Parts: sequence; structure tokens; C-alpha cells
Amino acid sequence: MAPFTLKWGILATGGIATTFSKDLLTDASIRGTTDVRHEVVAAASSSSKDRAEKFLKEVGAGPDAKAYGSYAELVADPNVDVIYVATPHSHHFQNVMLALEVGNKNVLCEKAFTVTAAQAHKLVATARAKNLFLMEAVWTRYFPLSVQIRDIVSSGGIGTVYRVTADNSLNRNIDHTPNSLIDFPDSNRMVNPDLAGGALLDLGIYSLTWLFQILYHLQPEAEGQKEAPQVLAAINKYDRTGADESTTVVLNFPKHRSQGIATTSMRVGTGVNDDQKSVPAILIQGSAGEIQVRGPAYQPTQYRVLKTEDKNDSASVPWISVKIPADSNKVGHGMFWEADEVARCLRDGKKESATLPLSESLVIMETMDSALKQGGIVYPELITTDVYDKNSPLNTGNA
Repeated sequence: MAPFTLKWGILATGGIATTFSKDLLTDASIRGTTDVRHEVVAAASSSSKDRAEKFLKEVGAGPDAKAYGSYAELVADPNVDVIYVATPHSHHFQNVMLALEVGNKNVLCEKAFTVTAAQAHKLVATARAKNLFLMEAVWTRYFPLSVQIRDIVSSGGIGTVYRVTADNSLNRNIDHTPNSLIDFPDSNRMVNPDLAGGALLDLGIYSLTWLFQILYHLQPEAEGQKEAPQVLAAINKYDRTGADESTTVVLNFPKHRSQGIATTSMRVGTGVNDDQKSVPAILIQGSAGEIQVRGPAYQPTQYRVLKTEDKNDSASVPWISVKIPADSNKVGHGMFWEADEVARCLRDGKKESATLPLSESLVIMETMDSALKQGGIVYPELITTDVYDKNSPLNTGNA
């Protein structure tokens, strides 16, 4: 039987869109996928049609792929099955609503899903009302390594899990003096409040991903009945822009007697000098052992399982490597696994992914909402409004 083919439209042409599109167009057989395949049939840049044309050539899309100089043209293309929204998360709400409302298109939206929980709730309600597929692009969830670890936990491999700690941090100090400047210009999306910049939404979302996929997703309750966490947050602001530079979020699930600690920073790395292998980025601790995962948290490739009886000989416990396959052009970052999930869901008539249900994305957004409010982080109304405007500068490229 021929594989199911999904036709993608790429909304925005920056770095993440390039990586995703190149992953889409790798040979699916290198990752053992034979039932689905992907085509990039269109792309749009809000700056110009020429930029979209260059993007399509760069990623290796076919000669028939259409280039557009506006997002509205892209979402109206009848040949597009699904829109991949690759803009900064400051733009996600307006861009996804444009795809849902104007294009009646299925959507895969980059994380963080939105800037506020209210925006996320409106996106989910709109997709459900229009019977369209919607998914947050948390690619780490779909890694075989993540699947293996969830299977170990759910099968009781380390007993009852009581605590998860996860970090995703980058040391971006310009020098080592106190209160050093961060190595991003103030206009950069990492520190710019106009683009919802800050450590939590850009980096900490991955720390929270590990807490949620273990402590929330694997709860035995049915979806919609799971225990949402109590949230306690501490935030330090970057004094030049007001974005959060270091954030710690503690999640408490009293019913399940479990807790999670998510940390993220632009002041210190996960390991010394950002050496992701010097310390485990993620620790999943249970009554009978723990799972250690080497970072980076967003693209992990090694883990090991330590049982309680290994405590005197832990150095001999081997690390298990789960490599990310690459094609002959060395393309392969691991984003194709989430794309395969989208293809299978649409092939099978599903409107959301069971691996990351929309209800869970909402709880994650509510958690980050609470953390940002506790830390006094404020973003402009243009990017926090939950009122859709198809002529918003976030949709027309005039922002």
C-alpha cells in the first residue's frame, strides 16, 4: 500500500521553519517510517514572495511548490493539508486563528503554544468548533527516547515516581563579571518582550515538557480528569528588557504525592560551559530507582536506568543511546517524528494527538501563565490579546 502523503504549508521562513522543512523532506525509510510521507507544497514569508522562493529552494521543496508574500495567501491555498506555524510565539495566536478561520486549515503550531492561557483556550475552542486538527509542536514528546522512558515509567520500572527535576539552560553571559550583559541584542526574540522573550517560554518549556510527560500525562486518570499541579515560581528579570533571565517552577501534585522542579536560565548552563553531558539534564526518581537523561532537554539521545540496588556501583550502569537518524546529506534533527504523528492523525481522522492532547497543552499554558504572573512578567497587549484580528500586524508583517 502506498504511504499516506501529507501536504504542508510553511508559515514563516526562519531558522526553525528551515530545520523542520528539511526534516520533513528526509528519506522516511531512514527512521523506519513506511506508512506516511511529507511534501512541502507552499511557504509564505510576511516580508516578500522572493524570501519564500529562496526558502523553498533552500529546503529542497519541489519545483511546483508555491511561494507567497503573505500569510493570508498561504492559508487559502487549496493544495495545502496542514499549516506549520513557525513564527515567534508572540505571533502564534493571531497566525493560528488566521489558518483556522480564514483557511479552514489543520495546524501544527510551534511551542510555546501561545503567550497566554486565554489565547490557547480560544485556539482549542475554535479548532474543535470547526472540526479541524490542532497540535502544539513539542517535538521532544515524539522522540523514540521519550517513548521508551514513558514506557519504563508506566510499566513500573522504577517503582512509583515521586519527583522529576529537569533543566534547560544556556550560559549566555558576555563575560563573568557580576550582572554581565546577556549575549543577545535587546531586539532578539530571546530577551525582547515585544516577542514574548524570556527564559521560560523559549527554554523552560522543555524543562516543563519532562515534568508534564511523566507526572501529568502518565497519571492513571482519564484525560480531563487528571490532577493539575499547584504552581510556585521564582523569576529573576533581565534588567535591560524586563524579560525573565532565570526561572524556577515547582509543581506539586498532592493527590499523587509527586513533585516536579523545572529550571531554566540564560545565566548558567545545564552543565559547566554548557557541556550537556557533564550532568544529567533530567532526573526521574521513583521508589525503586531513577532514570537519568542527558541533555539537551529538547533533543536528548542518552539515558540510563539506575535501580536502588545499583547505588554502590552506579558508575558501571551503561548509558543507552537512541540516535537521531540522518540521511546522506546529514539532515536529521528529530522533528520528523512529530510530523509523522500529524500525518497519522489526519490519515486516521483524529483531531488531536493522544501523545500531547490539547487539554494537556492548556494545562501547561496555565502553568506558565501562573509562573509569569508570579514573577511580574508583563508583555504588550498586542501579543497578549485573545481577540482575533485577521488584519493584525502580526498577520500582515507590519509588527
